[in-house]
Amino acid sequence: PDLSGYEKYGLGNVKYNISRIHVTAVEFPSASISLIPGTGIKLVIGNASLIIDMNWNIRTWMFKDTGSSTVYISKVSVTAIFSTPQDNAGHTSISLSSCRATSGDIDIKLNGKS
Repeated sequence: PDLSGYEKYGLGNVKYNISRIHVTAVEFPSASISLIPGTGIKLVIGNASLIIDMNWNIRTWMFKDTGSSTVYISKVSVTAIFSTPQDNAGHTSISLSSCRATSGDIDIKLNGKS
């Protein structure tokens, strides 16, 4: 979905809109899934990366600008634990018990009229 809003800086507001957000590439060079007895499933992803393209526009009382942007996110690590309980009828469900994610580098390329 599109993102829009405003932030207050100094003497005025900056209105922004980010649209046409597309994840164009994802890499998982290191991923593993393991069973945790009595608990569920552990997912570990290491050194992942992704590329996101989007359009943006900003407006202040002084100027406005529009353009496109590419965001490169690398060195992403995710560890997630999923619980897999069974109900009385023996049906298994899955729910996220914990999740931790970190990213190492974020590089943003802005292309605009100004």
